Amino acid sequence: MKKLRLGVLASGRGSNLQAIMDRCQAGSLVAEVVVVISDKPAAYALERARRAGIAAYGLEMAAFPSKREYEQAVVELLREAGVQLLCLAGYMRLVGEPLLQAFPNKIMNIHPALLPSFPGLHGQRDALQYGVKISGCTVHFIDEGMDTGPIILQAAVPVLGDDTEETLAARILEQEHRLYPEAIQLYAEGRLEVEGRRVYIK
Repeated sequence: MKKLRLGVLASGRGSNLQAIMDRCQAGSLVAEVVVVISDKPAAYALERARRAGIAAYGLEMAAFPSKREYEQAVVELLREAGVQLLCLAGYMRLVGEPLLQAFPNKIMNIHPALLPSFPGLHGQRDALQYGVKISGCTVHFIDEGMDTGPIILQAAVPVLGDDTEETLAARILEQEHRLYPEAIQLYAEGRLEVEGRRVYIK
């Protein structure tokens, strides 16, 4: 089976990127990360990529006349690397038309809540403040909305009575590191079929 060529967009420390790279290295994920791009040139995710010998680019949106031109530059880098699936790993920007058109149903994201509940930047905090008993994480395809794309996989995590945002986030992150590579492997095997809002696993 030929390895799936992955591109990763990240804004922060890149722990999900590391989980993906580790699974690729172990051979349990039949894929390879070929390029990592961050909108923050100082993001530690770029350092992780460089240490692994992966092409890494820091592109500040402020250096471009518009978001569209920024995304067009990102698309160009992804195409040059032959990316087949784009993975968002802590990428803190809403994906726009240039990326969506270039990679239709080929952009995945992982969110630290059980969507459609608690979308946006603070999924763990919002779940905790709402008083839910179960939280978790969701891998989904990206569309034009904020965490609104078709759901691929979810994992549940109990919310404990003494949880803080940090302790809950840490337990959810453990599941993220397991779930995201699993979803990517399903894609690599050609087992994901999108029909409207539903993702069927063949």
